Amino acid sequence: MGNRTLSDLNQVVALGGGHGLGRVMSALSFLGPRLTGIVTTTDNGGSTGRIRRSEGGIAWGDTRNCLNQLITEPSIASTMFEYRFTGNGELSGHNLGNLMLKALDNLSVRPLEAINLIRSLLKVDAMLIPMSEQPVDLVAIDQEGHEVHGELNVDRLTAVPQSLQLSLPVSATLEAIQAIDRAELVIIGPGSFYTSLMPILLVNELAQALRRSTAPMVYVGNLGRELSPAAASLALEDKLAIMSQYVGRTWIDAAVIGPDITAGHIGERLIVREPLSASDIPYRHDRHLLHDALEHTLLALDNRYLKTPA
Repeated sequence: MGNRTLSDLNQVVALGGGHGLGRVMSALSFLGPRLTGIVTTTDNGGSTGRIRRSEGGIAWGDTRNCLNQLITEPSIASTMFEYRFTGNGELSGHNLGNLMLKALDNLSVRPLEAINLIRSLLKVDAMLIPMSEQPVDLVAIDQEGHEVHGELNVDRLTAVPQSLQLSLPVSATLEAIQAIDRAELVIIGPGSFYTSLMPILLVNELAQALRRSTAPMVYVGNLGRELSPAAASLALEDKLAIMSQYVGRTWIDAAVIGPDITAGHIGERLIVREPLSASDIPYRHDRHLLHDALEHTLLALDNRYLKTPA
């Protein structure tokens, strides 16, 4: 098993939402259809939130963001997909990509097929799968035991919530379960901990798939401080412990973090600490540096260098 490279893998699965998942997928886009992103669908802010309030449906914003980052051939289609309306009218602030995906949804195309149609239009080879094709919201139970509904409100929490749940039980997208079952490497992060990463782990069938998987599991940490006060208060060891609690086992084998991040007490997990920052935006991951760090992580995991000082 030793000395595999990322190019040797038949199925890599990345979990998350928005900018972070898009960054990982663009770093690994050379894998083409062997790369699958499973996308959080609980966003209720911005253009996405407005569409959901008026039309219903799943949140499209994180999927659109990932697709934008995977476009390698600029075209009229990609320019349209990325276009955001300005001015003071009803369309102001709306992203045309969100509206295109929602229009396909309204035409009774299942959400995954809508994504596949847009992928074909934009010449994106990597797969993108919504965590569920049923509309759902994120709910937190705060320190006082009150329910806090929606990503926007959860991100405003100043104290770590007692627990997280979905507003109703939803089925995982079947193709997402199948992708995890076939995965030879699973990556989660970077991204907003409570609102980009955790919702996927709250879908029972996806948590079960991660629990039974024997693939190496890698967490990619954020480079900047989280905007959510509650999430910003969590150390790396806290995040790994919370994720393990919801999946039902200790499932992260390695953490890829920047050189300034403190690892803390994380047991026998592998820590890969390397420069990861993009030169133009320091809190964003550089695609090439992230690719190299993931390559080093796979090699180390394959060689079973799992013990690091706690």
